[in-house]
Amino acid sequence: MTATKETPQVAATEGAVTSSAAGRRNEKVGNVVSTKMQKTIVVEVEMRKAHPKYKRIVKSNKKFYAHDEQNSARVGDVVRIRESRPLSKLKRWALEEIVRRSSLAQIEDAAPSAS
Repeated sequence: MTATKETPQVAATEGAVTSSAAGRRNEKVGNVVSTKMQKTIVVEVEMRKAHPKYKRIVKSNKKFYAHDEQNSARVGDVVRIRESRPLSKLKRWALEEIVRRSSLAQIEDAAPSAS
């Protein structure tokens, strides 16, 4: 009987470990710059950092390749990406959610239906 009581506790702790491992993955928010590849988007993240000596805020941009399974993101969208296992030579991120759609994407959607 004690063996059956211990088994659910072990399963519960294993589930907690996997959820916490997914929870501590790095997340970034940025703009979609390119969607020309299949199932891949290029997200540009702007990082603002104080200069070590002069204490002035310095902006720097970095591009990340992210996996987009449904090809749902469009150029100009603001998206949240999450760190994942390496999927290709450059792809180490996955699309988490689309925070805000760009106004350009809405215009492009309306144009084909009008013609």
